[in-house]
Amino acid sequence: MMGHEHHKDIPVKAAVITVSTSRTEKTDLSGQIIREAFENAEMEVVFQTLVPDVEEQISSAVSKALESANCVVVTGGTGLTSDDCTIEAVSPMFDKTMDGFGELFRWKSYEQVKTAVLLSRATAGLVKGSAVFCIPGSPKAVKLASEEIIVPEIKHILTHAGQ
Repeated sequence: MMGHEHHKDIPVKAAVITVSTSRTEKTDLSGQIIREAFENAEMEVVFQTLVPDVEEQISSAVSKALESANCVVVTGGTGLTSDDCTIEAVSPMFDKTMDGFGELFRWKSYEQVKTAVLLSRATAGLVKGSAVFCIPGSPKAVKLASEEIIVPEIKHILTHAGQ
């Protein structure tokens, strides 16, 4: 296993996309948790938006975010309900998948939600050398994913992605 000395000091430019038809910018707690996780680690958030559960709007927001960000976190729309379409919108954009992210997220989530973890389709991948994460919308899941997995590992991921 490689230590943190293997990480390049890459400037992380983060983007936060909340997928929801019920939240507003004022009630977007999950988006705020992600923003704070990056800012607390002294990583800049260069893009933030809220879009409805519509595939074209989600993929368009990711593309727009990637114009200025090298790490995009999409929260919401990753479950099994009929209107959850984040995975369908984003995963076709991946050049490479990071299967370990979804596996680790579900493993760590098991403590909180037990076997309901089966309903999570959290995933991540690389798009043109930038990291894109799709995570659930619940504040507890967002806190776990952003603070315990994404922020601590993003520079290592971007080092390997060739940033």
